[in-house]
Amino acid sequence: MTKQTRVIAVSNQKGGVAKTTTTINLAASLALADQRVLVIDMDPQANLTSGVGQKDQSTEAGTIYDALTSDGIVARDFVLPTAIENLCLVPADRHLTGAEIELVSMPDRDQRLRKFVNALRGEFDFIFIDSPPSLGLLTLNALVAADSVLIPLNCEYFALEGIADLMSTLDRVRESLNPTLSVEGVLLTMYDDRTNLGQQVGGNIREYFGDKVFTTVIPRNVRLGEAPSHGVPVIVYDARSRGAEAYVALAREFLSRERSA
Repeated sequence: MTKQTRVIAVSNQKGGVAKTTTTINLAASLALADQRVLVIDMDPQANLTSGVGQKDQSTEAGTIYDALTSDGIVARDFVLPTAIENLCLVPADRHLTGAEIELVSMPDRDQRLRKFVNALRGEFDFIFIDSPPSLGLLTLNALVAADSVLIPLNCEYFALEGIADLMSTLDRVRESLNPTLSVEGVLLTMYDDRTNLGQQVGGNIREYFGDKVFTTVIPRNVRLGEAPSHGVPVIVYDARSRGAEAYVALAREFLSRERSA
């Protein structure tokens, strides 16, 4: 029996919560565990693209911008290999900024990414979609295309601010566009267990989301910040760092959850 592809949007409308860091490093850790993984960069800042060493790169077909705004495309033509075996990328560039406006007048404007992703199901074990820090059309496309949502939350005072808006958006997407969309899990990022604030916020998040919160937490770690400037995931940049070890642990927990689901 062929394993069914799982499509996961990494989303939180707040910026600076480690969405892209999580997408890169969870995907890379899964790829190194012999999973076939595709990452799709839906953020006009294209940090995911540069973070896996593909800055300003595209296939002959183009980037995700071209895939979203063109008809009659072949989805596989937009997939780039990366330096990590089993990890592929659909890149973005600054042109994606214009897609938010151009999609407004297009037919099935909120279904464009779903059609693209569905054409790639079966070729990968996991497809991760890195969403921009907003609840606009690009994020909506990601939520409509996904089977589930992974929500990174940083362990700071305003961590839960805006979560009600995100959960409300998920409810609306379920009601009208994607009834099977679920919460994959909530990931605590930038965690510092030496501070009372970190422990308190972590406790509040676990109380709010219950067993949806991953046991693994991602610590504050300088290597996680340095790795993107070298165009590699942290597990390649410094496999012994606390950040790398945390994302490897997250990948193990993620796979364990998938197998028991």
